[in-house]
Formats: sequence, structure tokens, C-alpha cells
Amino acid sequence: MPSPKKNDKHSRASGRPTLNEVAQRAGVSPITASRALRGVSSVAEALVLKVREAAAELGYVANPAARALASAQSHSVVVLVPSLSNQLFVDTLEAIHGVLRPQGLEVLIGNFHYSRDEEEDLIRNYLAYQPRGLLLTGFERTESARRMVEASGVPCVYMMDLDHSPGLHCVGFSQIAAGMAAAEHLLAGGRKRLAYVGAQLDQRTLLRGEGFRRALQKAGRYDPALELLTPRPSSVGLGGELFRQLLAAQPDVEGIFFGNDDLAQGALLEALRQGIAVPEQIAVVGFNDLPSSAYMVPRLSSIRTPREAIGRRAAETLLALIAGRPIAEPVQDLGFELMVRESS
Repeated sequence: MPSPKKNDKHSRASGRPTLNEVAQRAGVSPITASRALRGVSSVAEALVLKVREAAAELGYVANPAARALASAQSHSVVVLVPSLSNQLFVDTLEAIHGVLRPQGLEVLIGNFHYSRDEEEDLIRNYLAYQPRGLLLTGFERTESARRMVEASGVPCVYMMDLDHSPGLHCVGFSQIAAGMAAAEHLLAGGRKRLAYVGAQLDQRTLLRGEGFRRALQKAGRYDPALELLTPRPSSVGLGGELFRQLLAAQPDVEGIFFGNDDLAQGALLEALRQGIAVPEQIAVVGFNDLPSSAYMVPRLSSIRTPREAIGRRAAETLLALIAGRPIAEPVQDLGFELMVRESS
């Protein structure tokens, strides 16, 4: 079939192939072609294949900005996370994608590197594309970002944290309760000198520490000298370094709760190097239960977080908000699980 002429009534001034041309070649309506290319599950598989073949033959690439202008609404959902190197958020994003993509929604991912200013810029830029919905991580952001989200009227679901304020929809678990569970577990094992080690220091890390502190205060075992916090990015290497630093200052520590599994894994490796017996001398508990934690030496005890379930439920809740359906539970607490292994 000859290439469309630039003065064809369905062609744009740029001469680039258009959705109308794809639809004509596939023998379907432009609406069906659009839905097929977006992966809407209601379109028959045979039609999807015809439309995609036509698009490939023409070299068609969708223009989301033009589509948003034409319909006054895009087919995208914006998801903002603080890190793409943290397995926690990778698992959450995979679950979100698995829910939204079959509904024909494009997932636009923004990484704000634990910076509230970066997140504000991302929110400002993405809202210009008129997304169908927002999935945001936690509640710690600039006042300007909060006002933009509220004023936009775009449906929004918050992930990882819980907030019972009227009008908010969130899916997560109690970070404070998780920290308390770690402390109670170590106290139940007869440990008295207990430390909390945290890095990155985002709001969730601080809330875990707050829960740990509350449980120790209740038991009369809290010592502020046994809190070691740093704003540096969490990593295995940093975990080993902080472990050495803590033991140099507090050699009588009996148990440590690390705010992230990578820190705890680094501590286990450093203990192995130094010949420090875990858990005989020091018990260690991590957070997030990363896949590798069950294979450490010794196997790492950790708080398992429902990261995939949070992504899936948050996406499902957002779909309901977009469709205008009522939400029975605006605050969804999915809980957590303490995985007790050899390190404690």
C-alpha cells in the first residue's frame, strides 16, 4: 500500500503517520485502534494484532500530549516513588503495572530520590499532562505539592503510609506498629540493650524508629545513646560501617533493629568478618524482608512488608476513584509480618 500523502485529510502537517491512518489500514474505527494500542482488555485479540501490525507498518508512534489535548484527558496514571534501586518499590511498581496496563492506562513513573523538591517538580510537570490519576508514596511533601494535588482534582491514592484525615485514600501499614513489633521481639528474647540504626531518614524510617522507641520506653529499656541515624543512602556497605561504629561506641549492645534489610545484611557480613556471633552476642532484625535476607548467614529475621499487595490494592482503588465508584475503605491497612529466623 502506498505511503499516505502529506496533504491527506488524515495526515498532520508534520507528515507523521496518524492514528486515523492506522485505523484505516487495520479496517477499524479510530476509537478501536486507540484502545487496541493502549492494551484495553475489551478489544478482541485478533483486532489488537491487526492494529499493531498496521502501526508497525506505518511506523506510528502515539502522541500522548496531542491525545490529552484532543480529549481534555490523558490515558496515563502517574506513579511517584523515592527510589528505583530499592526492591520494595520495584515490586510495588510491577504490581501497579499489572493492574493498570490491562485497563489501557499508561503508567508514568517518576523517581524523586527522597527529595521533596524533586517530587514537587515532578508533580508540577506531570499534572500538565492531565493524568487520569496519581499514586503517591507517603504523606511527606512540600506544601506547594500538596496544594497542587488538591487543586488539580485528579484522583489520588497514597501508598505505604496510613492517614485517617477526611478525603484521603491510602493503602499501607503502620510503620510505628512495625517498629514496636521489632522491639517486642528482641525484648521477648531477653535482650536488654537494644539499638535502632536507620539511614536515608525519610518519614517512614523515622516512624519505624519512633515505634521501636515507644516499645523500649514502655519496657523501661530506652537509651538515646543506642540510636544511630544518618541521612546517607541506605546500602549494604553502609550497614557494615554503621555496625562497626555502633559497637565501637556501645560495645555492650545486645540487639539491633535496622531500618532497612540492606543495612542489616551489611551488619551480618561485618559480624562474620569480625567473628562476632549472631545471635549469641548480638541479635539482628531487619525491615522489608528482601528476597536475599532468607539466604544470609545466619538467615536474617525481618519485618515482611506487603509491597506487592500495596501496589495492587492502590491501583485497584485508583481505578474505582477514576470510575466514580464509592470506596468502602478509604484507609486500607494491609499489615506486616515478622519473619523470625536465625539472626534473632
